[in-house]
Amino acid sequence: MTEAKAPASDLETVEQLQIFRDKIVSEIGKVIVGQRRIIDQLLISLLARGHCLLIGVPGLAKTLLISTLARVLNLKFSRIQFTPDLMPSDITGTELIEDDLTTGKKAFKFVKGPVFANIILADEINRTSPKTQAAMLQAMQEHEVTAAGETYILDEPFFVLATQNPIEQEGTYPLPEAQLDRFMFNLWVDYPSGEEEAQIVKSTTSAYMPELRIVLDKKDIIRLQDLVRRVPVADDVIDYAVKLVSLTRPNVNSAPKFIKDWISWGAGPRASQYLILGAKTRAVLEGRPTPDIEDVKSLAIPVLRHRLVTNFNAEADSVSTVEIIEKLMNQQKV
Repeated sequence: MTEAKAPASDLETVEQLQIFRDKIVSEIGKVIVGQRRIIDQLLISLLARGHCLLIGVPGLAKTLLISTLARVLNLKFSRIQFTPDLMPSDITGTELIEDDLTTGKKAFKFVKGPVFANIILADEINRTSPKTQAAMLQAMQEHEVTAAGETYILDEPFFVLATQNPIEQEGTYPLPEAQLDRFMFNLWVDYPSGEEEAQIVKSTTSAYMPELRIVLDKKDIIRLQDLVRRVPVADDVIDYAVKLVSLTRPNVNSAPKFIKDWISWGAGPRASQYLILGAKTRAVLEGRPTPDIEDVKSLAIPVLRHRLVTNFNAEADSVSTVEIIEKLMNQQKV
């Protein structure tokens, strides 16, 4: 690790990881007031090799939070402002004709785009066309980019955080379900409390400039991502996650009546995978060697929220996706 010698065993790593998580939160707290739940979920997603979709009104420091996380983890940060005229090559990179001074001939040279970084902020991703949105799909899923017939491997760790504004929908292109499914979490960034907002105003209107320390680096993060994959999970925890996801599908015989009434399409197998990966990561971040059912429950809303397609009945009954997920968990016996 950056601030200590590498531990000898996975169990020692788990014990140290809890300490490092607290240090990361403390460093981010020098810049960001509150948002502890969002910070924890960002760390879970990063260590589980997932991606996040952040939804919140402007001015809630989403960009500042992500850039601060990159600084504390010593990762290369890239911000892409998605606009209607953005082209796929503006993201992946483009080929330029260049003079070869040695031979005097012209040759093509690939200039890498902003996607070649460790943490990518796809700002207002729904403001660009589906063609440009699709340019992120290969990078998010395969961690590689194909341009001009050549495939380029992206540097690890690779973490995409996309933002959306829930208010201003004019001139936007809703993300298709296939792309939404690529995001591990759908996180809603809430307004700060009155006390937190007062603290924000004090810190941002003064001359104070916080000095951030690097807590982990790229090698540490990759090693911790590998550790998450080795965390053992009990069969009853996996069974709970799989059953919870399967019950969101209205065509399953055992699905509750309210699912059949309110849901058009339920979550796919990727939801079950992310529930378990998230549970494993949450456990080790809290210093526990294996996850339990409570870990799965705590992540059900951010994992499932964007994977359930509600129908007209749900809209007519003013029922939200979150309410449906909570009702399903309350009814499922452990």
